[in-house]
Amino acid sequence: TSSVNFELQSETEQDALIDNFQSFLNSLTTPIQILIRIRELDIEQYLENLNTSCADEDQMIYKQQLEHYSTFIRKLVAGNKILSRRFYVIIPYENQAVTDFALAKEQLLLEQEIITKGLEKLGMKVTPLKSLEVLDMFYNFYNPLLAKTQPLSQVILRGNHDNLI
Repeated sequence: TSSVNFELQSETEQDALIDNFQSFLNSLTTPIQILIRIRELDIEQYLENLNTSCADEDQMIYKQQLEHYSTFIRKLVAGNKILSRRFYVIIPYENQAVTDFALAKEQLLLEQEIITKGLEKLGMKVTPLKSLEVLDMFYNFYNPLLAKTQPLSQVILRGNHDNLI
């Protein structure tokens, strides 16, 4: 999900947001988990991509703009860590009695729709994760150093499908 900057809102807007969030939580028929991931961004890869774009650029004006922008970013991040905050709402499935996968999936999708509508009323954007994105989140969580040098991709998953459980 996206976030809402609570501190930048007026007191009236903050009160309304608190009331709406309380109503949202009270309307839930299933428990949810909220996960906030704060990670340091690897800005070097971004700068390398800028340098590659600059080297490939034919127009001198664009080349100069890319160089100035790259210098600006280097100065901006010098000595500072750039952090990324991601917010996840997790819908656990707790009904062990259901053995029909299609039924379980249908129930989860219904809960997802209810939660999505509730969060959108709060002014948040909600994007369900695809399977690879979920795997990538766990991969980055449990293997942060390895994830930087060996990112997860669909090609890697297809190539190693025999090793996946």
